[in-house]
Amino acid sequence: MFLLLFFVLLIQFFTFWVFEPFASFLAYVLEIRLFPIIALIGLVFLFSAKTIEKN
Repeated sequence: MFLLLFFVLLIQFFTFWVFEPFASFLAYVLEIRLFPIIALIGLVFLFSAKTIEKN
């Protein structure tokens, strides 16, 4: 039981160590003060794509 608990804690530690920088960066980018800029870029990208006409 303690061996299983040790492995679970070890897996959680390494998962946190690997993904924490990405999660921190994502939380910074998606802050509410940057949301209008992200939305504007998304709308420009969405409406600037060329449409493909089907015959």
